[in-house]
Amino acid sequence: MSTKALTRETAIVAAARPSPRQPAEPGLELHPQSRRRRLGRQRSLPGSRLLGPLIIVVVWAAASALGLLDPRLLTGPGDVAATAWRLITDGTLGEHVLASLSRAVLGLVIGTVAGVLLAIIAGLTRLGESLVDGTVQIKRAIPVLALIPLLILWLGIGEEFKVTIVALGVLIPIYINTYSALTGIDRKQIELAESLGLSRWQYVRYVLVPGALPGFFVGFRLAVVGSWMALIVVETINATSGIGYMMSQAQLYAQSDIILVGLVVYGVFGFVSDALVRLLERKVLSWRVTLAS
Repeated sequence: MSTKALTRETAIVAAARPSPRQPAEPGLELHPQSRRRRLGRQRSLPGSRLLGPLIIVVVWAAASALGLLDPRLLTGPGDVAATAWRLITDGTLGEHVLASLSRAVLGLVIGTVAGVLLAIIAGLTRLGESLVDGTVQIKRAIPVLALIPLLILWLGIGEEFKVTIVALGVLIPIYINTYSALTGIDRKQIELAESLGLSRWQYVRYVLVPGALPGFFVGFRLAVVGSWMALIVVETINATSGIGYMMSQAQLYAQSDIILVGLVVYGVFGFVSDALVRLLERKVLSWRVTLAS
């Protein structure tokens, strides 16, 4: 990169950061002790998000031990753990988990790529906005589950249908948040880029992409959760494998322990995938100061 381009990039970064020594406004002079006081929410404690689920499990176990729960309707956590171990050792749970993961990951990848591409087309050009945004907004108003009869007619009930439903559930949050971030760049940053004479590519690289990444990650977190929600539905429609299929079969025989195992698996997948997205977001957006851990 040339020295001139580096100078322009440094100017953009410097303009986006507040000056470390700004004079205080009249009447707002702070004493030394006041400067050391933290007024905002403090950084989250490691593992603190597990406290709520742990309390639920403890209350659930206590209610089951005291006989407050009918085991035919809600099995205790001990029996659920024993059932989960049995399903793991005989390979049943692993087979269904692998089938669900393959559908969820494939649908997530397809939906994310499609959502980002559509957001770029709509966010960077007026023609693309005219052609894409209205269409996606109409699709947004139509629930994904309402498309199931039509997609079954087109694609049948095989894997293509299931992956398509997941991808459609992922596409909307990715598109909405990425498009909103692309079109919501601060006007001052645009004017600064113009005054520095940045080219179109330099503007996209140094201003547009960094400004849109936070919005993309918000949409990506919603998309990850949406992929699991869509998967639960499609795996109960003429499926022969997957966690949803295992749960629907258990419902026929009133096996609440197996149903709860499936719910726990879905919950663990959702929690872990969200944690991984948070970790990726902190790595990619390391320049942004946040309070969440």
